[in-house]
Amino acid sequence: MSAQELRDKTPDQLRDELTTLKKEAFNLRFQQATGQLENTARMRTVRRDIARVKTILNEKAAGAAAEA
Repeated sequence: MSAQELRDKTPDQLRDELTTLKKEAFNLRFQQATGQLENTARMRTVRRDIARVKTILNEKAAGAAAEA
């Protein structure tokens, strides 16, 4: 997921995406703890996607605060 795709979304869509990614991260951690995780690289990409979404949400919030 690219940052440009995320910038095109609304804050509500970004919050939904963040919730989905956090659920996936939880499931991946659970799979790793039980020894069922096959694609360990997926954890890294999900963590980075979460950080990307949070960053863009903060950018949008700062932009909205600057306008007001």
